[in-house]
Amino acid sequence: MTKQIHLAAHFPGVNNTTVWSDPRSGSQIDFDSFRHLAQTAERGKFDFFFLAEGLRLREMKGRIHDLDVVGRPESLTVLAALSAVTTRLGLAATVNSTFNEPYEVARRLASLDHLSGGRAAWNVVTSWDAFTGENFRRGGYLAETDRYTRAAEFLQTARELWDSWAPDAVTAADGQFIRPGGISTFHHDGRHFTITGQFNVPRPPQGHPVIIQAGDSDEGRDFAASSADVIFSRHSKLEEGRAFYRDVKSRLPRYGRRPGDLKILPAVTYVLGDTQEDAAERAAEIRRAQVSPQTAISFLEGVWGRDLSAYDPDGPLPDLEPDLGPGVSEGRAQFRGDRGAVAAKWRALAEEKNLSIRELVIETAAPQTFVGTAASVAEEINTFVQTDAADGFIFVPHLTPGGLDDLVDQVVPLLQEKGVFRADYTGPTLRDHLGLTKELS
Repeated sequence: MTKQIHLAAHFPGVNNTTVWSDPRSGSQIDFDSFRHLAQTAERGKFDFFFLAEGLRLREMKGRIHDLDVVGRPESLTVLAALSAVTTRLGLAATVNSTFNEPYEVARRLASLDHLSGGRAAWNVVTSWDAFTGENFRRGGYLAETDRYTRAAEFLQTARELWDSWAPDAVTAADGQFIRPGGISTFHHDGRHFTITGQFNVPRPPQGHPVIIQAGDSDEGRDFAASSADVIFSRHSKLEEGRAFYRDVKSRLPRYGRRPGDLKILPAVTYVLGDTQEDAAERAAEIRRAQVSPQTAISFLEGVWGRDLSAYDPDGPLPDLEPDLGPGVSEGRAQFRGDRGAVAAKWRALAEEKNLSIRELVIETAAPQTFVGTAASVAEEINTFVQTDAADGFIFVPHLTPGGLDDLVDQVVPLLQEKGVFRADYTGPTLRDHLGLTKELS
């Protein structure tokens, strides 16, 4: 059976995705940037528009990382504003479960779902570093296993709050009268949360907002299989995608779920050209723009854990071995793993291909997914989905705010001609777009 492709748009943020030097690059804060990208996605009949979250300005060598985005508006506030200038596009916010409370998050998401007519989604994430925790009263951070148990209980508690209102609790069209018995007192007594009371927002139009999860660890995959509607994957290569797809989908039956209950959407990029050669040239230019000489040294410092500012980014890797102590980067997840293993892998790759520092970082930290003509990219997207490497994709453009224009104008019509992507929305809610059932208590 031919599968229908799901598409979503990510507003680019931190790391080296955005090419700030491009004269077409716009503001990261001005509402018009969010509006343009969201309305372009809606014009392309995308399922949803996705915003990441940043709870602290990241640092490098004890100073604010000046190659990063300085200032990221709070996601749910932006999406509430976008609900007034879009009509069908889903609106997905990343909201942290480590440094928030279930009642407040459930209330804000239910409000967004009402304001948008059933288009809200929540990307449930955890926080892994004490550096971010310093911004919050509780401080510190939880062990990885505790982060997921807290996240699971956080989500369970939010669902209990949404379910405390019966679907027909409000009997008047203007929401003025509450049917007797339409609201239940909630009581949750668990390891992480003990709360009792009455929820003050009616049940969301979708029952529950769509739940997104982005973890790739074994615990993260289980959490997605048990609780999520969408998993935001990093596996954008065909064979890796198929292996991830098989693994996560195979976990669903143990939670009483079917394959269609969870959509797997890798984060991807694209570059179009009039010919394959033209696209490849443009892709190479974009990768060099994404990895400036300063960015290259910054990435190497993050792995090596040392100040390498004296090294030539167009020269060879330093002879120094990495310092595997605390490191020089704060708040950057890509440097939290086994840096010694990464350094060894990078050194082997640099020797094999005779790469300079900058060329190495371009090779490893600026990957591109779909590069080609509109026709070849459309064919490749379809192949991924039809061969079970993904259910669709979340596109992360390299320009703000016009980075999706070419995709929507040139590639989407070809997918529609193939009959694998909708010509128009068939329902008003995000659950309709994703082919998910409405959540009922």
